[in-house]
Amino acid sequence: MPIVPPTTTRKELTHDRILDVASRAIRRAGYGGVGLATIMKEAGLTHGGFYAHFASRDALLAEATQRAGRDTGAVLAERLRQAQAQGSSPFAALVQTYLADAQLDNTECGCVVAALASEIPRQAEEVANAARARVLGLVDLVRRSLPAGADAAQAQMVAATLVGTVQLARTLQGKAAKAWLANARDSLIRQYSA
Repeated sequence: MPIVPPTTTRKELTHDRILDVASRAIRRAGYGGVGLATIMKEAGLTHGGFYAHFASRDALLAEATQRAGRDTGAVLAERLRQAQAQGSSPFAALVQTYLADAQLDNTECGCVVAALASEIPRQAEEVANAARARVLGLVDLVRRSLPAGADAAQAQMVAATLVGTVQLARTLQGKAAKAWLANARDSLIRQYSA
């Protein structure tokens, strides 16, 4: 007999909706800018239903951080696949995607590491651990995309450059911000082209 996957319950769908809203909210407003009442309202739910899904605000933030990382990772993987299909190297595809001009206005759906890195040390351990896992995941993605022979230290430096460039470019506006992204893209690709 075939194994029939369990159906998704209403509670699971609601939980997922809350996480979707929260994962976008933390990237848009930071950890401190996320209020439970606002999240629940945006998810179309009452504040009172929160504790049926999460033990605490920190539990929500930790799970939303994980969700944001998975969502961004899935989008990034698809864009990398498309770029590689058009002839880009894995590293060039990663750099061009991560440092695309669209990242300037895409905080809500962009990389959770770039959105929240400066806030991680001030979070409760549960939230900080989830965020640290996202940082390590980004470094691993960079390591896997680098040309053969690159080491862990190079992957860390490239990841730091990617995140820092997005953060600093977002503080600027217009042509200056786009120039930061373009300069970093060109420099990284030139430095690590196989």
